[in-house]
Amino acid sequence: MPQSFVSAHYHVMFSTKARTASIDGAWRERLYEYVGGILRELKSPLLAAGGIPDHVHLLVSLSKELAISDAMRVVKTHSSGWIHDTFPSAHDFAWQAGYGAFTVSYSNLSRVKQYIANQAEHHRARDFKDEFRVFLRRHGIEFDERYIWD
Repeated sequence: MPQSFVSAHYHVMFSTKARTASIDGAWRERLYEYVGGILRELKSPLLAAGGIPDHVHLLVSLSKELAISDAMRVVKTHSSGWIHDTFPSAHDFAWQAGYGAFTVSYSNLSRVKQYIANQAEHHRARDFKDEFRVFLRRHGIEFDERYIWD
């Protein structure tokens, strides 16, 4: 076959450093737009974005030429730089060191988009740590609690 065809969708989540509520509602949507621009440059369209003040969820259609680790490094580095440059009062803003990335089948994209859109509702009953643990367990990922949080 002379071409490669890939359908690779990831539900990615990561928090602010120490899960501080530092994603300001006044610029949250602009942050998602900026992240979308970063991902477009990486040929990895952002399909959905959402979150609350201490973390974000991204649904990304990853380019066949890019590793998820490289995409997240670029997204987190460039977006935190943009936040510092654009909002001087957020000079202490930082992302956590790691992230969670979970594959999503094409048939479940709409369901994940809905989940991401309803973050405020989800977090009335569960904080980010609990949500993240559920995702790890649901995807069969073993973890040691001592090494998840920074």
